[in-house]
Amino acid sequence: MTRVLLVEDDPDLALALRTLLDRAGHEVVRADNGREALRLLFAERPGLLILDIGLPELDGWEVLERTRDLSDLPVLLLTARGAETDRVRGLRSGADDYLPKPFGNEELLARVEALLRRSAPGRFAGESFDTGLRLVPERRSAVWQGQEARLSDIEYRLLQLLVRNRGRVLTTEQLLDRVWDDPDGTGRERVKFAVLRLRRKLRQAAGDEAADPLEAVRGLGYRYRAADE
Repeated sequence: MTRVLLVEDDPDLALALRTLLDRAGHEVVRADNGREALRLLFAERPGLLILDIGLPELDGWEVLERTRDLSDLPVLLLTARGAETDRVRGLRSGADDYLPKPFGNEELLARVEALLRRSAPGRFAGESFDTGLRLVPERRSAVWQGQEARLSDIEYRLLQLLVRNRGRVLTTEQLLDRVWDDPDGTGRERVKFAVLRLRRKLRQAAGDEAADPLEAVRGLGYRYRAADE
């Protein structure tokens, strides 16, 4: 049984979705606004998030952004906004799938099953991502080798993205697009200096000038070295 966090402010649709997911064998926890969604996200540790965009208090875009600060669990956006620009924005913001309303019940269940099949159990920041490293979202910091390093928002997002893709080289253009929201790839020097600042902070936290898990790959980009490398 997978615990699903359903974030939907329409009570009739929420009831129909809860019934559908219950019958498919999932445990459903529901929030009807963005703030409640974030509270339940951390309290319930769901295995899947189904998220509407048009929410009161905090909209779905804000919930998605903060979710990606807390966890890499699969996210299915469920929304009446079916324009291509909205779908692209959702996927670039970290959603795993996007289903416009209205939709068929069987298609929804098929997408849920596909996401769960190809996703590992969601890891939440505040837990260890790798040996020696733990991200602390509420403080925008990283605990490295047992010592805390306070990070700027950009540094935190940069480290988080590299950790999620540990062992894989991310290009400068990819980092600009996903950390700085700069899909045109301008301002490449920003990446270089942000990585330098981040490496310096991790080394200072460890008290070792050679101790950081980040690596520059000449001509390609940067990567986070996995613990067993």
